[in-house]
Formats: sequence, C-alpha cells, structure tokens
Amino acid sequence: AKIMKLHRFVGISLLYSGVYCYLSSGTKKNIHPFSRRTTRFYAESISGEQIYESLSHFGEYAGRTVVIKYGGHAMSDASAALCFAQDMVLLQRLGVNPVVVHGGGPQIGNMLERLSIPSSFIDGLRVTDAATVEVAEMVLCGSINKQIAAAVTKAGGHALGLSGRDDSLILAEKLIKQVQNDKGELDLVDLGFVGHPVNVNANLLHSLLNQSIIPVIAPIASNSLNPDQVLSVNADTAAGAVAAALGAARLLLLTDVQGVLDADSNLIQEITPNSAKGLVADGIIRGGMLPKIQTALDAVKAGVEGAAIVDGRVPHTVLKELFSTFGSGTLIVPDHATATSFPSSQKKKKNPTTHNVIINNKNKNEINSQQRTILLFVHNRQAQAPPRTFRLVVK
Repeated sequence: AKIMKLHRFVGISLLYSGVYCYLSSGTKKNIHPFSRRTTRFYAESISGEQIYESLSHFGEYAGRTVVIKYGGHAMSDASAALCFAQDMVLLQRLGVNPVVVHGGGPQIGNMLERLSIPSSFIDGLRVTDAATVEVAEMVLCGSINKQIAAAVTKAGGHALGLSGRDDSLILAEKLIKQVQNDKGELDLVDLGFVGHPVNVNANLLHSLLNQSIIPVIAPIASNSLNPDQVLSVNADTAAGAVAAALGAARLLLLTDVQGVLDADSNLIQEITPNSAKGLVADGIIRGGMLPKIQTALDAVKAGVEGAAIVDGRVPHTVLKELFSTFGSGTLIVPDHATATSFPSSQKKKKNPTTHNVIINNKNKNEINSQQRTILLFVHNRQAQAPPRTFRLVVK
C-alpha cells in the first residue's frame, strides 16, 4: 500500500459522548489511512459504545433538513468561522441538508458608526430608518453573506449566498412593536423598516438542497404589500420561519451563551411550551433570551421537531448538538415529546442491526480524509462486534 503523508487530517473523536470533529494542521508521517496503526491512533481515547452511539445518530438526520442561525462569536472569530464552515461541509457529506441563516448586528453597527448614522433599539430590535436599512442590506447581503458562502465552498462544500429578496424567498410585513410605558400601559411603536416574515419560498430552498447546495440566507426581505420596499428581519425570527417552511428536523440558534440557565446557573437541557411559561413567570427566561425562546416555541408549534439554543463559542457545537444524546445546549420540544435529542418522530433503538452512514460524493474514487476516518471506525467496530453492522453509502 502506498505510504501517505497527511499534512492535514480529520479525526472523528467523541466529546461528552457526542461527535467532536477535531481538525488539526499537524502532520502524521508514514501512516496509511486504512492501516491497523491508524486504527489504534484514532481509537486511543474512544470507546466502541461511543462510536456506536454517534453513528446511530447519523442515520436519524440523513436526508433531513437542519436550519442553523449563525451569528455572534461563531461568526466574528476567524478560527470559529472556519470551524463552522467545515462543520457545514461535514453535515452535507453525512447526508444532512443544512440551511444557514446569518445575522450581522455588530457589523451593521460598525458601519453605521463609520457613516455617522445614529442607532437606537427597542427591546433588542434596531429602529431602522431608510438610511439604516440601506446600510443593513449592504452589509448583510453584499459582505457577510458572500463571505460565509465562500468559506463553505473553500472548505470543500457547495454553498450559494441569497437574500430574502431573491425570488421572493422571504416576504415580510412591517413589525409594530408593543412596548410597556412607565404607566404600565402598552404603546404601539413603529420600528421603521423592520419586518416579520409571513411567507418563505420553500420550493427555491428545496431545489437548491436537492442539488446538494447549502443555502446561506441574509435576513433582508421584501414587503409583502409593497415588493419594492426593503425590510430588515431579525435573524433568529427569519431562521425560525425558514425552519417551519421546510419542516426541518432541527432549528439551531447559535448564541454567545451556554443556553438557558436556571437560578443556580445550571444549564436547563430541555424546555417544553408548558415549562417555558413557568420559567418566564419565575424570571429564569428574561431579557435577550425571551425572543429566542419565543422563536423556538413558534418553530416547534409550526412543526419543527426540535429547536436548540446552543453556545456558538464552543468548537463544533452544531455537531455535538446533533450527534450526541445530551446535545450541547437547551432543547425546546413539544409537550408530548420524550426527553431525547433525537427527532421526536424517531425512536431510539436499543439493538439496531444495521446503520447507514450516507456520504454524498459525486466521484466515488475521491473519498477525503473525513470519509476515510468514518469508514475506519466502521471497520474497527465490525471487527470487535460482528452482530452490529454498519454500512457506508457513498453517493
């Protein structure tokens, strides 16, 4: 066998019983990717049961859609941004259909400051006049959107940057906010060119996903009553609307916090609509977490099987949330759903006989290091436990 020098390799290991894709720039000399020595190298810190558990999760999401709201630290830090792009590519190669909806509030704020355009906020939403929405569209659609799509492509995937205005992808209506005044009364406040989604062109997104293209969406929409008018949409809200329109298995909201924390600052792993009411009443869910929880609840009510609020500062947090039993953040599920990180329509099998790991690859002769490593784990697992069979499907 040909001896290969791996200047860059991908080793799939597990962290806290979940998949953790560790990307290294180091070198490993004279190691053939299918040798027993390589098997021992990757298996040093991984138990067979951990591998079995995570491979089981792969099949649960194969062929299904996951919508990720991307923003915060995960987008502003260069290494975190690279990590995110690589994760999107890996999801695609495992047969998952990722859809990215991104924010860009800090970048918009920086540009407004440079242009000496004042900003104001009401309940976390930017009051947007004509000049501000023009800047928002320029930053979100012309800069951030293309950077993300290019990063995914550079990482080996296929991505297309879109705005909500493209082919009427997102139609919105003007958002009128209710704000409590000093007397405890509710006032109606016009936020300017800020919208709330009322329609998503799911056919366009399905068309792209069917061609193995990752849609990267900027939350700029057209007014449903006046298509020439541009409306800025909150990225969380846009992601929730997209997830609902696609019937997604998961909506992931990347934030700069661990998730929803209780009074003792411990992570609350699961929330239902009923339990959310009590947490709001007790002041556990408050401030900036309120609109995120509402977005997640709305998505679940609209048919999304689960919505998770996860810490975007953690490397590969998307993989951990999807491919581990306990996830990486707070999961919001319907009241009737069981406490599991699997899609609610799926049942966890105790002793499945066969698991398919589906990898999309047009040229079957060009299996990259990620795919070799998965195959390596499958081979090693079969050698240890013949009754449990894994099948690698390269498409």
